[in-house]
Amino acid sequence: MHKRLSDDKLNALIEAGIQEFATNGYGGARLSAIAARAGISVGVIYKYYADKETLFLACVRYSLQALTDALMDVAGKSDDVFESLRSVVRTLISHAKEHQEINRMYHEITGVGASHFSAMLSKEVEEISAMVYTDLIRKAQEMGMCRTDADPALFAFFFDSLFMMVQFSYSCEYYQRRLELYCGKDIFRDDEKMEEELMKFLSGALGLKQQA
Repeated sequence: MHKRLSDDKLNALIEAGIQEFATNGYGGARLSAIAARAGISVGVIYKYYADKETLFLACVRYSLQALTDALMDVAGKSDDVFESLRSVVRTLISHAKEHQEINRMYHEITGVGASHFSAMLSKEVEEISAMVYTDLIRKAQEMGMCRTDADPALFAFFFDSLFMMVQFSYSCEYYQRRLELYCGKDIFRDDEKMEEELMKFLSGALGLKQQA
């Protein structure tokens, strides 16, 4: 009987998969390369995952769960909606910089190379963030902290679209060069400026007032 992999080895396999898919895309990724990265044989992969598609889906779900957990942790921590939004922004920036492979995986499922996964993954990937941002905006309206003529769901969609672009701008080469073109190389080292300017943009759109 084949010896079962330890939890650490299973996590190493997923991490190796994330690196390979983020680097080469779904189409270019090879199970042999993932096995080599993880220090196991291809046969062992097949003991846990039926094929490349199954492993890819496991990697996507594993990688995005970390960001989902982080957002859920900070979004409702403060009764001050302005500070809750700031915590979300700060978390997104730090996560995008520290986990670039995860964001490249995210980018992979939005592109043509893995488009056949879109219907399957779009709801489970986006549902939590849609709920978090819509609830934040609705809460601010109920507290009289922002404009009441904004549609919470649409504004949440606009915000999340902007957040997604910020994530890609720290992780994906084309968007990194795009950010550099607009703001210069120093912006990648100035998280505080990115946070402050993004907060000005978001709070201005909402007419969000900071609590005294």
